[in-house]
Amino acid sequence: MRCPFCGEFDTQVKDSRPTDDASAIRRRRLCPACGQRFTTVERVQLRELTVLKADGRRVAFDRDKLARSIRIALNKRPVDEERQERIVNGIVRKLEASGDGEVRSESVGEAVMEALKEVDAVAYVRFASVYRDFREAVDFKTFLGDMEGAPLAQPDDLSE
Repeated sequence: MRCPFCGEFDTQVKDSRPTDDASAIRRRRLCPACGQRFTTVERVQLRELTVLKADGRRVAFDRDKLARSIRIALNKRPVDEERQERIVNGIVRKLEASGDGEVRSESVGEAVMEALKEVDAVAYVRFASVYRDFREAVDFKTFLGDMEGAPLAQPDDLSE
């Protein structure tokens, strides 16, 4: 592993431990050249995923982009970072287990919508407004009207 401070290629692992949900390994490293310490995280990757965009382009799946969009939707909502990480891990596992190395961008968006719907209603609407490209207030009204009667998670439901 290359040192992010000095660029040295040979760093030493000083400590390894699983993350809280055991989905990754955190490694504490030391660079013998500059003496700096840093942490790396290793995750199991079942397969390389490629995302097929609506315009036909193929791009490599970016887990960080997925996590960032979920974090934005859940901004200032009562969902802790550990729960957010579990949501991301669950979506990635679901996509990897789909049996195909190529997933449609719509599948990714729908998986996020499904996960957020179970966690927080406000985050679900926030994400939907971007994902479904709401342009006017009437788009929100229509979407919320379609949601009426559907069971949604409320902040009080978040006892995890």
